[in-house]
Amino acid sequence: MKIGVTNPATGKVFAEVPAASPDEATAAVERAAKAQKSWAALPAIQRGDALRRVADCLERHADAIGKALALESGKSFDDARGEVIYGAELTRYHAEWARRIDGEIIESDNPGEALLLKRVPIGVVACLIPFNFPIYTLIRKVIPALITGNTVVVRPSNTTPTSAYEVAKAIAEAGLPEGVVNILTMSHEVARTLCTHPAVGMITLTGSVTAGQAVLDYCKTNIAKASLELGGKTPVIVEPDADLDLVAARIVAAKTNHCGQLCTAVERVYAHASIHDALLAKLRVGFAARAFGDRSVNPDHMGPLATKSAQKNTHAMVERAVAEGAKLEAGGVLPATEGFFYPPTLLSGCRQDMEIVREEVFGPVLALLRYETFDEALALANDHQYGLSSVLFTENYRNIMRASDCIESGELYVNRFPGDPYQGYHAGWKKSGLGGDDGKHGMLEFTQTRLVILKH
Repeated sequence: MKIGVTNPATGKVFAEVPAASPDEATAAVERAAKAQKSWAALPAIQRGDALRRVADCLERHADAIGKALALESGKSFDDARGEVIYGAELTRYHAEWARRIDGEIIESDNPGEALLLKRVPIGVVACLIPFNFPIYTLIRKVIPALITGNTVVVRPSNTTPTSAYEVAKAIAEAGLPEGVVNILTMSHEVARTLCTHPAVGMITLTGSVTAGQAVLDYCKTNIAKASLELGGKTPVIVEPDADLDLVAARIVAAKTNHCGQLCTAVERVYAHASIHDALLAKLRVGFAARAFGDRSVNPDHMGPLATKSAQKNTHAMVERAVAEGAKLEAGGVLPATEGFFYPPTLLSGCRQDMEIVREEVFGPVLALLRYETFDEALALANDHQYGLSSVLFTENYRNIMRASDCIESGELYVNRFPGDPYQGYHAGWKKSGLGGDDGKHGMLEFTQTRLVILKH
């Protein structure tokens, strides 16, 4: 069987990739399990050297990977190639952890005894990759798994699989041992076969809440570990002392980055009543001026949504918001184009109980609300099922510190928008996930502990 791959800027299928059978998925897990023992037995510094070769090969293949990614995602070539280069930098960062994976020596209650707590690999990790940043997310999951001694089976998104196969060529050129990295496209049914194989000790996913719930169901079979980065509904609090020209420009840029298809994308803005109307006027101009179209023709345009269904669902949410009383300030019209485009859309007069405020859009749509006090703003920001990222614009250090203590999200960005520094820790609260990615703590997600009680 084959999986067709569509260019979202044209709506046309441009490639086909193989769909793995259940037997092929099982064989991939078995290859990974066979390779894992010898891979884990290598000194970590040798695994780090192998990952540095992977980084070099990613850079050499950056044009080919970038071309594939641009076609399947609607990104510009420069943005797609840049994602590959960033992935190479992330690979080198994790390679440096080779000498820093440490354990603990704990005092025993007994004389002549030591307690040694070791960090050891889990085994085979199933990596489920999303469509929005498929190269960066693949690297974000695979590389820390490898440096800690695991092997991986990767299931790319069926929306953006061709770039993953180009990555596979780069990894093969790096000369990693057979079976250490396995990349296969497959249906959801075959993904279940992959994830419930007895040799899979961990499943890591970036995706929707529904997908995360499915993974938790898979984990029950073998009591596998789960690491989940799920939905988000990033709130932005704009205080009266903020630079509104700067805030408006950054909101427009952040909201239209990759057509709003980011888990950390700005989805709801809470503006203080004293500056609400002024900010609205600036946002209205910014949204109306933001052009969209095929980025292979004009890289400066905002590109398309990933699928036709995403386009239809986004427009339906906007229509329901207007029916509930929101005011359409910009966009909100389904364009008559072949591609899956949707204009930057601004809604004012929104209420906290509206679907457009409660549910993730994952498109270029922004809901604007007003507040009277900072306490109210914090309460509104926290009154949500998601808790991935949050943003605060103010120069008031007291309010910054209050937000850092009280905001119910894994990340707080002050006077800037989310950008996931890879030495940090990207972890969601509430329905936004379990575990996390990046930095030391993201790397340690791919380990388990062994306590050695040593009588001497």
